Amino acid sequence: MFDVVVIGSGPAGYVSAIRASQLGLKTLCVEQSVDEKGKANLGGTCLNIGCIPSKALLDSSQRYYEASKNLGDHGIVVGDLKLDLKSMMKRKDDIVSKLTGGINGLFAANKVQSISGKGKVVSNNIVEVTKTDGSIENIETKNIILATGSKPIEIPSASFSRNIVDSTGALSFKNLPKTVGIVGAGIIGLELGSVWSRLGSEVTLIEALDDFLPMADPDISKESYREFINQGLDIKLGSKVIDTKELKNSVKVTYEQKGKKHEMEFEKLIVAVGRIPNSEEILSEDINIKIDKGFIEVNEFCQTSIQNIWAIGDLVRGPMLAHKGSEEGIMVAEKIANNHMQVNYDLVPSVIYTHPEIAWVGLNENELKAKGIKFKIGKFPFAASGRALAVDQSEGFVKVLTDIKTDTILGAHVFGPAAAEIVQQALISMEFGSSAEDIGLTMFSHPTVSEAFHEAALASNNQAIHIGNKRK
Repeated sequence: MFDVVVIGSGPAGYVSAIRASQLGLKTLCVEQSVDEKGKANLGGTCLNIGCIPSKALLDSSQRYYEASKNLGDHGIVVGDLKLDLKSMMKRKDDIVSKLTGGINGLFAANKVQSISGKGKVVSNNIVEVTKTDGSIENIETKNIILATGSKPIEIPSASFSRNIVDSTGALSFKNLPKTVGIVGAGIIGLELGSVWSRLGSEVTLIEALDDFLPMADPDISKESYREFINQGLDIKLGSKVIDTKELKNSVKVTYEQKGKKHEMEFEKLIVAVGRIPNSEEILSEDINIKIDKGFIEVNEFCQTSIQNIWAIGDLVRGPMLAHKGSEEGIMVAEKIANNHMQVNYDLVPSVIYTHPEIAWVGLNENELKAKGIKFKIGKFPFAASGRALAVDQSEGFVKVLTDIKTDTILGAHVFGPAAAEIVQQALISMEFGSSAEDIGLTMFSHPTVSEAFHEAALASNNQAIHIGNKRK
């Protein structure tokens, strides 16, 4: 008998399995996906077909874009520039293989057992595993952790086909499309759009919402929208795809905007309207656990209504982010081992890996106003940062929101170079209840783009050095 069986080996599942084993619990991880050799293909969507391969292509495409557009400003002349998409894709695949293979190594080092097959909970202490050859093995366990992740949403007006693909297909084009349409201008749509636009495709994003990035701070949304338009992305807001027609080598898309129908034709159409939990067929019908719109109902510690069954990551409420799932996985492992642990859901960072990057943590202006919280704003543009200018990445700004009475940092929002890293610095300070004054009194190395966070914190108290302050 196992102490813990984890179903799913993505960032939530494999991290949870490793931590459980480190805590002395006999642990097995079940993974449905298999490689060409029939072994469990560990890592889930993030490592195999999501976060990691997309970031690899984002980096490669940005390097190509810099070589073709901006290196001349640095006195570097590149002749006969050529795109080798096959080699770019191979680099991406090699990175994925290295990381997924690394999980096998981590499992071995931490004494986590793994098995390939589709896992299903048939009782509160039995997991049924259906293997690729059709055979079934029942595994007895004291605790079950569900971590089966999510999958792309398919919409009726744009069913997946040869030229209509999801985010996975969009990471594996064999040739550079002349035109790419993307349904959805959220995080996934923007990142995929950036990749193919930098490589030379004409990219159009069709977004049903009237507002651009409504989940971000309004200043971030406004400035990033303007920057992406300047980069050549055609973003059609308030536009709903109502029909698609697969042609020989393209897709005809009909969308509605302000009551009028429009048609466009694309070589490839990417559907990026969000993801839905993989919660189908992982529980027997007699397992009394509530599932609402695909999400498994859990408490603050990711425990279901059955005491020894837990669910984490994309299966449960909250943002579908790898780091959120990993922290939940660790929390559950600790709780099973009777240790104290909880996740601070108020401080879950979000990042969009465009160029410039977008990142935030905590509350934004709209959320603070809705809660009736009075706040101060500190803002510093990268155009005033020596380091940002030196590396030719001076677009955007850092924005810090603080409580008007206590000076406690309530939110940090960045659009610009190293936004993800700057927000992480802000998150650490916020986790310890830092005030803007605390950051203002902290020494930052010079020249760094992180100084923009320092200056934004100073600006919230009218103390910024490198920009003008509003004097009372």
